[in-house]
Amino acid sequence: MLLRSPAFHDREAIPRKYGYRADNVSPPLDIVEVPPGTESLALVMDDPDAVKPAGKVWDHWVLWNMDPDTGSIPEGSPPPGSKEGMTDYGEMGYGGPDPPDGVHSYRFRLFALDTRLDLPESATGDDLERAMEGHVIEKAGLYGTYAP
Repeated sequence: MLLRSPAFHDREAIPRKYGYRADNVSPPLDIVEVPPGTESLALVMDDPDAVKPAGKVWDHWVLWNMDPDTGSIPEGSPPPGSKEGMTDYGEMGYGGPDPPDGVHSYRFRLFALDTRLDLPESATGDDLERAMEGHVIEKAGLYGTYAP
């Protein structure tokens, strides 16, 4: 399984418009080669350079129950039927990069799951990670950087 974006290449700079203090829209993403047996897809965007006091990274986007036939996620819009959870900004939906102290790395992690998840819309990245335990068929990642 592969995760790509037409807006930026893996390990390159994420364009400014996707930043929290800019347009704050999610970048377009392409999903390729979803494995057979996948019942749903989940996505977490986080910032491993922004570790909170409890040792947890900062979640920017928590998305689950995407249809396994989803070939792309359009800019600024989650796929129909999917669910978005709570970011560490305390908001639902996408919350773009906003590093306070220089260049940060951002991970878009895609998970192929053997089930659909029953989570409330108030679910966090931690809730999603717990719900996915034992259900991940395959993973893919896309990485980008962003500077203030």
